[in-house]
Amino acid sequence: MKNFLKGIIVGMGGIAPGLSGSVLLVIFGLYQKTITAIGTLFKDFKKNLMFLVPLFLGFGVGVLLFSKIVDFLLANFEMYTRFAFLGLVLGTIPLFYKEVKKEGFQKKYYLYILVAAIAGFSLFFFNGNLFPTITDPNLVQSVFLGVAVAGSSIVPGVDSAVILSSLGLYELYVSSIANLNFSVLIPAGIGLVVGVLVISFIMNLLIKRFYTATFSIIFGLFLSIIPNVLNESCVIGLNAATVISFVIAICGFLLSYFLGDIKGNVAKIKEISQKISNAWKKVPNQKRIEDPNKE
Repeated sequence: MKNFLKGIIVGMGGIAPGLSGSVLLVIFGLYQKTITAIGTLFKDFKKNLMFLVPLFLGFGVGVLLFSKIVDFLLANFEMYTRFAFLGLVLGTIPLFYKEVKKEGFQKKYYLYILVAAIAGFSLFFFNGNLFPTITDPNLVQSVFLGVAVAGSSIVPGVDSAVILSSLGLYELYVSSIANLNFSVLIPAGIGLVVGVLVISFIMNLLIKRFYTATFSIIFGLFLSIIPNVLNESCVIGLNAATVISFVIAICGFLLSYFLGDIKGNVAKIKEISQKISNAWKKVPNQKRIEDPNKE
């Protein structure tokens, strides 16, 4: 039941840009277990299945519950929604950078990050016309949608919605789920299953053998796609809409940053509260000044 409930939250993160499902798995301490269980699914099939089924059921419920909300917000408040997404994405950067450095970090890995960021930025920005928005997909595009969701969901810190937006698939992803368009969802589901099995196996090997290099490249690619959260609907000017959008982005950043290290941040809040409480106790009480005229 705990894994099912956590899966619901992970599913919400998978549909909402910024609240990456894989990052939430890291927060819950389930990422390595999930990758290992999927990558070695048939080695201990029963045990792995008992762990994965409630988690993925919860994920599906979370996606279904939240997809209609995101679809409504994008249709009616796109600029505000996209700025909220931007704040949420930026808030995941500190945690992801911490993950990159977890197994040791050398200066050469900054070059990995830089090269990956430049390559990703060139691909998604300068050649953006290669990935137009897809509204009426063919069979191959529908299957690729599932593979893209699998890959972007498995890699920690890489947000599914941002990747799908860059590939022109995000609106199709959200609307297909919200409207239960099975002509898209069925082939996408096949692509999702195949993608999860293959990519999890590959990621498991890469993380074990080349942890820092793998995460450095992924981190660079992640940085390169952040500008794609905003689109032509996000027009900045000297008006109330811009101010509200930036306030929303800041709130999204704070929320995402807090969730990125929820245990550590809660501990910091408790520590600060304790220091304030101790300092307050040390303040001497003022002695009551008696009125000299009072008998």
